[in-house]
This record gives sequence, C-alpha cells and structure tokens, in this order.
Amino acid sequence: MLVIYMKKVLVISFYWPPSGKASMHWPLKMVKHLPESGWQPYVVTVKDDTFTSRDESSLHEVSPDVKVLRTNFLDPFTLYKKFLGKAPDQPLVASEALSKTNKNLRHRLSLWIRMNLFIPDARAGWYPPAVREIGRLMKNEKFDAIITNGPPHTTHLIGKKLSKKFNIPLLSVFIDPWVDISYYKGQKRSAITFAIDKKLERAVMEQSSQVVVVTETLREYFVDKYPFLKDKIHVLYWGYNEDAFSGCNKTDSNEKVMLHAGNIYDFQNVPKFWKTLKAQLDKGTIDKLRFIGTVGPAIKKSIEEAGISNKTEYMGFLSYPDAVKQMCNAKYLFVCATEPRHVPGKLFEYLRTGNPILAFGDDNQEVKKILQETNAGMLFRYNDEVDEFFEKADSLHTNLDTVKQNFDREIIAKKLSSILNNIDKTQS
Repeated sequence: MLVIYMKKVLVISFYWPPSGKASMHWPLKMVKHLPESGWQPYVVTVKDDTFTSRDESSLHEVSPDVKVLRTNFLDPFTLYKKFLGKAPDQPLVASEALSKTNKNLRHRLSLWIRMNLFIPDARAGWYPPAVREIGRLMKNEKFDAIITNGPPHTTHLIGKKLSKKFNIPLLSVFIDPWVDISYYKGQKRSAITFAIDKKLERAVMEQSSQVVVVTETLREYFVDKYPFLKDKIHVLYWGYNEDAFSGCNKTDSNEKVMLHAGNIYDFQNVPKFWKTLKAQLDKGTIDKLRFIGTVGPAIKKSIEEAGISNKTEYMGFLSYPDAVKQMCNAKYLFVCATEPRHVPGKLFEYLRTGNPILAFGDDNQEVKKILQETNAGMLFRYNDEVDEFFEKADSLHTNLDTVKQNFDREIIAKKLSSILNNIDKTQS
C-alpha cells in the first residue's frame, strides 16, 4: 500500500471566506490547490471582520479537509463607527474611510490616528490573540512551513514571531508594499511611526526564508531596498480563477457598459476620462458607466461635474460570481493602477473576459507589457486623452491562451509549492 506523506503548512491570512475582500481570493485558491503538490494547509484567520462585506458564496470553495482556526482580535473599526456616529450595523466604505477630501474634524482625527498609532496597520489588534492561540495549536500540530499573506502586514509580524519561536521556515507573501503602500500617499505619518514601521518591515524580511511578491517591479523595489533578498524573492502574479469563467461569454443584455470593478479611491480620479465618456455616451458608443464596489467622494463629484451622473450606476458590493458576470457582460473594462509597482488584481480577471481593457497608470511599464503581450488593452497616463482607445478597441482581441498559461491560479499554486519544496530551513 502506497502512503503519500503530506507536508503541513500553516497559512495565516486575515481575509478568508466569508469575507468579500478581493485579497481573500489568492490565498483561498493556493490552499485549494496546494494539496495536489503534497502540501496540506491549515488556515488561521479571524472570527469576524466588521469592515469588509461578506460573500457567502465563497464558503463552498473551502474544502472540508482544510482545518481553519478562527481567532479573536481587537477590531478598532467598531470604535471607529461609534466615533463617527455610525450605527453598529452600518457598513464602512473603504474609499471614504481613506478620503482626504473629507474635511470633517472627526474624520481627519480618526485618519491621523489610523496612520500614526496603528503600527503597522489597523489590524495590529490581531497580533496578541493570534500569537497566543497559534502557540497553543502548535503544541499539538507540527508544521513544515508558515505562509503569511499581507496586507494587513500585521499578518507578517505574527508569522515572524511564530517562525522564530518554533524554528519553522517562513514564506511571506506581499500583495502590496509595506511602509509606503499607496494609501499612505499624501497622508501625515510621523517620523517615529515611519521609523518603527521600517524596522518591523526589515525584521520580517530578515526572518523570511522565502518572500513572494505579485509584480516584477515590487521585486525590484524590495531587492534594491534589501539586497539580501535577491536569492530568496519570487514573483507569482495575482492571477484569476479559471473555474469562475466557465460561462463568461454568455451575455444576457445588449447594453453597452463601461465597467470598473473593485474599490476606486479619490487618488485614482481621472477627470479627463469622465469628460471623454460624456462624448462617448452622447455618440452611443456606450450606454452606461457602471461601478462595482466603493467609489471615492471626489470621483463621484467629478462624474457629476462631467454631466454623466444620469448615465452612471453605482452597484456597490457584489458577490464574486455576480461581479464576474458583470465583467463578462461589459463592453469595455477600465482599471486604475495606483503607481509603478502596482498591477491591479482585477486586471487578471479582466484579461480572462476577453473584453477590451482601458488602463490608467503613470509610468506603469509592467501593466503596459501585460496588455501588449496579451493584446488585451491599452495603458494611458492619468492626464492623457483616451480617444485612441475607443478608436482602436475593435482591433483588440485578447490572446486567451497566453492568459490561461500565465495567470491561472491553479498553475500559480504549483509554482508556490515548488518554492515551499525548496525552502531553506536553515534560514529560519
């Protein structure tokens, strides 16, 4: 009788079903496919997250064979709601919570507190109970590796502590930068806060046996900052779920929609684009501008000033299957890359639809390269005129074979397992 030994990996991820946060999908699919390569995951997450919306549809994705430990954590957003005068059941809007256009004194004070007193982030309250409860778990469970998924970067601090204490190799996955993540741009952070944050970031990098990032430019950024990472940092793209697109091209409407999926923040505003859309709406090139997710107040104001509010639809949060359906049925998709190190996660789902993609990003050569290699869309700077996109959109025919070969998360999971197989335990 052949017995296959499964190595065990502890996966620490703040976001996990039924969270509706997009950051949940990558670790969810890695956990689903890692057993195919001989790694049995054990997931640690939180009991309840009051900030993000719930997506019950994601629960069926979790195999009954996967053990999940849900720990307590101190959630500052419950206090944040009270401070702002919101009811306990009233949802918080991510794009508004970080808005700099809101001059309300309570909002500005709460934003300063979040930027300066919660280090490394507003999920710092998860650290003590997570370390304590995972420590108890490790008395009965033996693990061959630890994977941490962040942001929130508090997750990496939890992994660092446990890796060092129990001498288990740590693989840290960075979806975004740490000390200069995009939403810090233009915010007021004290020199002391920044110095502490930098020290924590470096400590995690030094403790990690391997590091995974989701863009080539983020890899270059970290290697330039920490040269010792050069031989232990890898790029695994964010990717998409192939099984979510089985009926993608079955449209049920003749409506011509320009769609943005996911949260869009005030710092991603594109005033010139809204004016261009006004002309396209008047010509009948498109019938409607539609948003899935939260939209920053400055963006809503710009849309109103452009005179297209009557042709704009704000759908709010949708379940993942419903969001995918909207992407597939749209005529055009648009996305805003925050900065050169950023390749938006939704870009890969956009690619899989085969619909023409209009991307914005100042000096974002990586997004430009992906769009060109797949013939899926065009990249413009934030202040560019984009009439050329509408002139050439009909000539954009996405190479779906290239998309599937490079960005399917099942393939990405195999690459992750290879990194785990070669992890150097002596580095922990």
